[in-house]
Amino acid sequence: MSTTNEEIHKFLEEAIAENEVMLFMKGTPDAPRCGFSMRTSGALTALGVRYAAMDILPDPRIREELSAISDWPTIPQLFVQGKLVGGCDIVMEMYETGELAELLGVDQPEDVEPEPPSVRPAAPMQLENRLEG
Repeated sequence: MSTTNEEIHKFLEEAIAENEVMLFMKGTPDAPRCGFSMRTSGALTALGVRYAAMDILPDPRIREELSAISDWPTIPQLFVQGKLVGGCDIVMEMYETGELAELLGVDQPEDVEPEPPSVRPAAPMQLENRLEG
């Protein structure tokens, strides 16, 4: 049985609601598939924040339905407490000014350049696994 757009939409809404920090990206935090996704996940990792991540690449409908929910065209998209924070440029600007750390309730690191992932994030979410159950 194939997944419908409505099921994808519902799954994405649940992922946003259930995860305090939810990142939709190209690839995974361990294997990002674009520089913008790498920088965004790197900023979260540098802050030591536990977050959920989902790769939007396996099915083009994921990106379509996500953009319908967020009204935001580009990837990555970061949600905190169910609200869209923004994409890479916004997240990086907030990281550099300390606003992101403040929003997430963590301390800003001394070195404001995000480093490669050193803290293991939550396991990437797999749409297929959740829908087959």
